[in-house]
Amino acid sequence: PPEEMSTGIEPNDAAIDAFEELKLKHTHRYIVYKIDSESEIVIEKIGDKSETYEDFVEALPENECRYGIVDFPCHNHSRGIDQEKVVFVVWAPDTAKIKEKMLVAGSKDALKKKLTGIQVEVQATDASEIEREAVEEKANRV
Repeated sequence: PPEEMSTGIEPNDAAIDAFEELKLKHTHRYIVYKIDSESEIVIEKIGDKSETYEDFVEALPENECRYGIVDFPCHNHSRGIDQEKVVFVVWAPDTAKIKEKMLVAGSKDALKKKLTGIQVEVQATDASEIEREAVEEKANRV
């Protein structure tokens, strides 16, 4: 398949630093990123460790695209243990503008390359695809 066109949009340093803090120190529950003026990927919101996955979902706008990183608590039933997985969410709701969806798709790999240590990727176009159960099922497969 042909490679998706890269947009040249990259995450800024703060976006990468916040990810490293979440991954290594577990200081944040989640980070919501957005594309700013079609030029760079910036932090829109950081969720404190005391917040929940549901708070993350609520932070996503209904009709606009976002990227998210979540320190996702899940229970691994086969091993009988609780663990946290670093989940990368690409939120591109069906109701978002076509151009915005194309920008998000075309900039995803540039962001992923800078955020080393993502364990699970979730692409969601509507609320059902980011329900806790759907994400937990994916997280338990890796």
